[in-house]
Amino acid sequence: MVVVTLGPEGTYSHRAATAVDDEIEFRQSVTSIVDAVASGEYERGVIPIENSIEGSVTESLDALAEYDVAVVREIVTPIKHALLAQGPGFDTVASHSQALAQCRSYLDREYPDATLEAVASTAQSVELARDDPSIAGVAHPDNGGDDIQVIAEDIQDRDSNATRFLALAPAEERSKGGGKTSLVVYPNANYPGLLLELLEPFADRDINLTRVESRPSGQRLGDYVFHVDFEAGLYESRTKEAIEDLEELAEKGWVRRLGSYDTEHVVG
Repeated sequence: MVVVTLGPEGTYSHRAATAVDDEIEFRQSVTSIVDAVASGEYERGVIPIENSIEGSVTESLDALAEYDVAVVREIVTPIKHALLAQGPGFDTVASHSQALAQCRSYLDREYPDATLEAVASTAQSVELARDDPSIAGVAHPDNGGDDIQVIAEDIQDRDSNATRFLALAPAEERSKGGGKTSLVVYPNANYPGLLLELLEPFADRDINLTRVESRPSGQRLGDYVFHVDFEAGLYESRTKEAIEDLEELAEKGWVRRLGSYDTEHVVG
């Protein structure tokens, strides 16, 4: 099968996607990846969803709320950043905004006068550095070579730095089996105690929530969509009961089951 993920070749998304299949094509935005999978153009897509340092990838959350797709797998991979350049004479450090943020302490300490430039991907930053000696990129050290050298390795602020990626499939491939489930909930309401009411169906059934996050719905100020991950499968009776309660609470909105899946740890 063909997997679509963030490009160009050499991104962390590319490395995660190799756990799904070796035939990989690239897009330049998460939204275009989710759109391509939802339309059936690709059998699988891989997108970043959360980093252990910088938190959730908001474009991914918004795309999952907008498009009807299935989450069929979770891939967790360690993030090891390196500084790459033609030589030490650079004055700009470029990379994806999340990568720059994950290396903030190192860059502030070692290159306080450098200009930080956010680009589409870590791999693109290496391409820029390869073309321009005044630019350094932040990316995986394997991107070195071809007149680009690794100036420093392991420059991320924490050694525990890791990113969760989701493998997506067309909606009809949604699975009820797996140790973890993701939902998107749009209650289309706003009143005191709403969030507590949304969480109670899980607490009442001893279901462990691993992530709850809100994003603006885009409909009006103060109106939110909630992303919920929990440790139970859609096949379980307690999950079915909890979701039934949620659907009653969100009777003016909707509850989307992204699917149940298992987690795989990939050393990259």
